Amino acid sequence: MGMNILCIGGGPAGLYFALLMKQQNPSHHITVVERNRPYDTFGWGVVLSDQTLDNLRQADPHTAQLIGDAFNHWDDIEVFFKGRSVRSTGHGFCGIGRKHLLNILQQRCEELGVQLVFETDVSDDQALAQQYQADLVIASDGLNSRVRSRYADSFQPDIDVRHCRFVWLGTHKTFDAFTFAFEQTEHGWFQAHAYKYDAHTSTFIVETPEAVWRAHGLDRMSQEEAIAFCQKLFAKYLDGHALMSNASHLRGSAIWIQFPRVICHNWVHWNQAIPVVLMGDAAHTAHYSIGSGTKLALEDAIDLANTFAAHPLSDMREVLQDYQDRRSVEVLKIQNAARNSTAWFEHVERYTHMQIEQFTYSLLTRSQRISHENLRLRDRDWLQSYEAWLSGGRVMPPMLMPFKLRELTLKNRVVVSPMATYSAQDGVVGDFHLVHLGARALGGAALVMVEMTSPTPEGRITPGCPGLWNDTQQQAFERITRFVHHNQAHIGLQLGHSGAKGSTQLGWQAIDEPLPENNWPLMAASPVAYGERNQVPRAMTTQDMQSLTAQFVQATQRADAAGFDWLELHCAHGYLLSGFICPLTNLRNDEFGGTLENRCRYPLQVFTAMRAVWPAHKTMSVCISAHDWAPGGNTDGDAVEIARLFKASGCDLIDVSSGQTTRAAKPVYGRMYQTPFADRIRNEVHIATMAVGAISEADHANSIIAAGRADLCAIARPHLADPNWTLHQAAKLGSKDITWPLPYESGRDQLYRLLGSSR
Repeated sequence: MGMNILCIGGGPAGLYFALLMKQQNPSHHITVVERNRPYDTFGWGVVLSDQTLDNLRQADPHTAQLIGDAFNHWDDIEVFFKGRSVRSTGHGFCGIGRKHLLNILQQRCEELGVQLVFETDVSDDQALAQQYQADLVIASDGLNSRVRSRYADSFQPDIDVRHCRFVWLGTHKTFDAFTFAFEQTEHGWFQAHAYKYDAHTSTFIVETPEAVWRAHGLDRMSQEEAIAFCQKLFAKYLDGHALMSNASHLRGSAIWIQFPRVICHNWVHWNQAIPVVLMGDAAHTAHYSIGSGTKLALEDAIDLANTFAAHPLSDMREVLQDYQDRRSVEVLKIQNAARNSTAWFEHVERYTHMQIEQFTYSLLTRSQRISHENLRLRDRDWLQSYEAWLSGGRVMPPMLMPFKLRELTLKNRVVVSPMATYSAQDGVVGDFHLVHLGARALGGAALVMVEMTSPTPEGRITPGCPGLWNDTQQQAFERITRFVHHNQAHIGLQLGHSGAKGSTQLGWQAIDEPLPENNWPLMAASPVAYGERNQVPRAMTTQDMQSLTAQFVQATQRADAAGFDWLELHCAHGYLLSGFICPLTNLRNDEFGGTLENRCRYPLQVFTAMRAVWPAHKTMSVCISAHDWAPGGNTDGDAVEIARLFKASGCDLIDVSSGQTTRAAKPVYGRMYQTPFADRIRNEVHIATMAVGAISEADHANSIIAAGRADLCAIARPHLADPNWTLHQAAKLGSKDITWPLPYESGRDQLYRLLGSSR
């Protein structure tokens, strides 16, 4: 038994879904309504990956063959920057004219018996659905979807208009690689994205930040003047060919667009007689810099058609809910990657201090979906040449390169994060800490960080947290630092005060919840409790601040005497100094509250006092929450200013974490989700950074280091599961650029043989 289906919008999503469903069941009656004329469309070329073409072959081999025959395929990406170029291969792209693609889909629809209705502008979807006696309406009416707007309360769209201006142009210069060209002007940077899509024509997209666009007066230029400007700017790449526009219906600066990122909370509208489901750009958008708009539209169509095929006897609600639940997750993954890519192009200037070798690597891995080892699969020779360039002549994994700060040289870029173990007695570290930290020093990491240690008894998070306010504690640490140094690693101490998050239970009890009894009094920037059941701390007085600063200084001197190589001040995660920096927890109206500079005043005073007594040849870092993930809190823009203030006070490195400053925080998790904050700070403030958070394998660390997103990678939970994480990850890569402890060498040799055989 067939359905009556109405598709509003004759773009790739609507047409492809129509032909797939008609092919699946010829008794379906499917109508596609399009506002433009037959075989008339706008735009230049679109790009699909080899993977997407494989998906099309599985869904409908005949249509895929027609599309594939029309494709221009290339493997190379070429980057032009500062008078030089770099080319890499193995990327696998296909280009086709948008008009040609739609014509193929239109022809296939007609062959299969899909009814195509052109030159019909739909204002009332339900009236039209009743006219065609539709059981289902597909709203594939594009980026500016009227259907989505009509039922906005149901679909709940979130539209984020991005910061660059761009224009779609064409040229008869045919590029033999996907080309990125960057040109600097007196007002800033422009970039071009260019690729061939038929034998005679290439798409040529020009993009620049809004401020640069306005500074050049492009907002006041006619279409002809703007195209002439772009043609002159990128003349060296055009070989005398002109740039062309097919947007003659637009006037003046209207050809320059700002990309709207669209996310819909719901994809299905049920509050009408006939259900309406969004598809393609009406449901979601992904920035053109990862070439996913057409891909997502086609794969939406495949997914919904497959869902109907898999559940032929299910009711409509079950099918559409299944489609939304599954497909929205897949789309969000692409959108997260597109967000990273969008931000990279919006902030090209952030990376222009790099040489073209690293600039190109950063560009290729900008979405965080393409990794170091993925690049090796694509172009081994190019990647090995880059590894050699990065290390100064030797091909080696970037995470195993040495790193120097002040007079300290770390043997590689892997750090054991400071992770609370709640195993101290009266603030004294014991045998557990010797084994815990010592094992990880033996495991190949260059720097082992001790968990947050308090300069006072009341500054501990829990009764099981370490301290450094007496000789016994200092001597216990000396035992550990000696062991670590004897085993060719370095060790650092993170000093911090718990503030409003103190006097809580051990981590495996009720984390961040107050002790059932024997609680100690708390102090913080302001009387703001961390949670409903936590104590309300008293606001610190000036005398409190002076006393605590002196205690931090004494702990710093003890840390030096105990043999620590590295000292970090904890100004993150809602602890005392973080509580000053965060506007949600600092409500003061004196010189330590209000503006960001005032909120940083006391943490900077503590840091400066510590730096004054910490030996000049030793490294000192600061850990910050770069984003509060909560309304009204600090954002990554504030983190840049925080980092600048600490850099001016003598900080060597920013350990870039985020969140945990308030229970209202709602982080957006994912692989390496905090790395973009480290990237921004490193490349805008020009200070070394340490990336942390969801870095779980060598491929992550190598990508981060190689791209210049951070200088060090701190690995937390993977080190709890595997003390030898660094050694094992190097073995998986087959790299010998790491030294194993002598007693373990026979195990090393066997491991390399076994892994070599499996590879």
